[in-house]
Amino acid sequence: MEITPYLHTAILVSDLNRAEQFYSNVLGLEKVDRPFSYAGVWYQIGPVQLHLIVDETLNFVPTNPEKLGRNPHFALGVTNLEAAKAHLLAHNCLIQMSASGRAALFTQDPDGNVIELTQVEGDSQK
Repeated sequence: MEITPYLHTAILVSDLNRAEQFYSNVLGLEKVDRPFSYAGVWYQIGPVQLHLIVDETLNFVPTNPEKLGRNPHFALGVTNLEAAKAHLLAHNCLIQMSASGRAALFTQDPDGNVIELTQVEGDSQK
């Protein structure tokens, strides 16, 4: 078996409008068309997609709320972590700085899905 490029991550959300508000307007991700009719939204992040799939019964609670990074999460790169931190705080988002000392922070979407933002140099897609 040969694994070819990483394609997507799918996460569950309970309220699509609330999730879209967060991913589109707070994180500023680019929404793309999707070929399916069930409730959800896809975002394109470089060569990878993030798929939001609606599960109205979702009740996600992090198993380790003291250290969000020790819960299932996905990571996105940012070029200016301090600006990202200020932006998230301006939108009343919870943040935790990485306990490892790396230039990274963790936040949560409205359903509690954990997102890591790590500072990267320039365009890491090159």
